[in-house]
Amino acid sequence: MRTITKVLTAMAFVFSPMAHAAEEWGIEGEEVVRIGAVVVDVACELSGDCPADCGAGKRQLGLLTNEDTLLLVVKNNDIFAGGTNDLVEFCGKEIVADGLLITSVHMPLFALQFKRLAPDGKWSRANQFTKDWSNANGGKKGNQWFRNDAVVNGEIATNGVFGIPGLEPEEE
Repeated sequence: MRTITKVLTAMAFVFSPMAHAAEEWGIEGEEVVRIGAVVVDVACELSGDCPADCGAGKRQLGLLTNEDTLLLVVKNNDIFAGGTNDLVEFCGKEIVADGLLITSVHMPLFALQFKRLAPDGKWSRANQFTKDWSNANGGKKGNQWFRNDAVVNGEIATNGVFGIPGLEPEEE
């Protein structure tokens, strides 16, 4: 079955009318890519601790490529947010992900920008975090959610803007 899925995913890439939609960010080692991968719970993959639903959005999700490479999804289109909100509905399913593969000498990372259910689901922008944050915070605009978030503001009040108590930015 996995072989059939790989062939269908490869065909979807070849015959897909949409060119890469991901935007370059100017990060050293970045490459705009479109990959087929299964959405996985990273802790499950590494430790065997595997809740039924990838942790219901409370755990870091990643992409397991057809070549069995585990990619950590570190970003989406929402500023200062990861990709878990965009990926949790696809837990255990194969998707096509469009974004930036960022390679370094330590570990490859994936910045998710668009996703769809494989092989030919509808494309959607990876910006679910902001929508979820807005809904959880009474409809406040989420475009700068980090400035209005009670948890973030509490951490800043406790630990300063740099996360180190007593260390504050110099005044201009």
